[in-house]
Amino acid sequence: MSNSAASTPDSESTGNALTSLNGKISFWRGIPYGFQHVLAMFVANLAPIFIIAAAAKMDASQSAALIQNALLVAGLGTLVQLFPIWRVGAKLPIVTGISFTYVTATVALIASQGYHVVIGAVIVGGLFEGFLGLTAKYWRRFVPPIVAAIVVTSIGFSLLSVGATSFGGGSGAKDFGSWQNMTLGLISLVACLAFQLLMKGPAKQLSVLFGLVVGYVVALFMGKVDFSGFQNLQIVSVPKFLPFAPQFDAGAIVSMALLYLVSAVEVIGDTTALTKVGLGRKPTDKELAGSITGDGIISTISGLFGCLPLTSFAQNVGLVAMTKVVNRKVIASGAGILILAGFVPAISATFNSLPEAVLGGCTIMMFGNIILSGFQMIADAGFSQRNITIAAISLTVGIGFTQVSDIFASFPAMFQSIFAHNCIAMSFIVAVILNLVLPKEDHFLVTRNTGDDDDNNNTAAATDADDTKSAAESTVSETTEPTEQTLS
Repeated sequence: MSNSAASTPDSESTGNALTSLNGKISFWRGIPYGFQHVLAMFVANLAPIFIIAAAAKMDASQSAALIQNALLVAGLGTLVQLFPIWRVGAKLPIVTGISFTYVTATVALIASQGYHVVIGAVIVGGLFEGFLGLTAKYWRRFVPPIVAAIVVTSIGFSLLSVGATSFGGGSGAKDFGSWQNMTLGLISLVACLAFQLLMKGPAKQLSVLFGLVVGYVVALFMGKVDFSGFQNLQIVSVPKFLPFAPQFDAGAIVSMALLYLVSAVEVIGDTTALTKVGLGRKPTDKELAGSITGDGIISTISGLFGCLPLTSFAQNVGLVAMTKVVNRKVIASGAGILILAGFVPAISATFNSLPEAVLGGCTIMMFGNIILSGFQMIADAGFSQRNITIAAISLTVGIGFTQVSDIFASFPAMFQSIFAHNCIAMSFIVAVILNLVLPKEDHFLVTRNTGDDDDNNNTAAATDADDTKSAAESTVSETTEPTEQTLS
């Protein structure tokens, strides 16, 4: 009994520290939780690099250098968001990584002008997003709660295919959808759920890490772990600064700037969802501005290291929704692991050997949590007729049209590269337009009240009748009570 009593306060203090932004927790105790955040985003952080390296026909040494740099800048970006410098950073548990938003446009630019032009556009575009963050108070009014809720919901829906693709073995996998991959995904998902249901206290917040470990061990026995990445590894390798000399082209910069605008919207959605699921509140204007500014500045730094822009990762927002772990020191330990992996290739090779089916099994529920958070935010904004109209049309157009991207075949190539496959951007644009053109709520109320005048009159008449009846009953009661008392 004494041992149990002694352990309870420590367990409770650890749990409270994990769910507090600035809770006191030892470095070593926080590492597993930070490690969990790294695993949740590791594959998604490197996937854009693999695509770009193939499009640019880079050799093995160039690809390896980009992977190192991608890990380094992801860790640095996370630290900036955790511990802001001036107005750069949100002071929130935001985990950053290489964004998929820019892949399609980047591949097109590589084919026409080369990767050096891409790097120049990334560097300048990041400064543009930084400017958007610093001036957020002037345009923030165009993103009211209902629009932010739609962005978060569309983020969740956009990730469902990502989780399903990973569950099946990963995009382009030769054995995609095989029973081995489906079994691995299912085992990881069940392990994750079982751990969360059976464990108590702070330990249950490590359910995703447990599922990944169980899935990895099973994958080893099934021969599904690829060890080819461990060949010819150096013990330590220093990331290269400016591995590609930037070239600056006005057209490429404008194209990238438009994508940075879309990314700023995603950051608003991610930050809003993060504070909702992790802190139970809305983000402050300072936090939103800092998150966008940090996103832009670290993207410029990423360009200097030859990588694509970074953004806040929705995968980690989903993880926060499951675990409620928001401690900045804990997340910082994950950032430290990313930075260390940038210098020690063996670490990145270990992470990269994790089968995608295992990752898919653990992340598919996380992505569902983001959708539910979006629904909750829509409810918080209110189910008025105006909000229902905005949400219904913007989500239908944004999600539905991007699933049939050929519908945009007659649109300019620039429009297609930004919106045809990006339901987040499409939903946001439609929501903003509807928010501007639809009449304010007073119009809906006036219309509704006008149509309900007869009902209101009937209700008023019924109320008067009830009041008369109540008064009569009260009078009878008052006259009978003395008589009863006298008789007694």
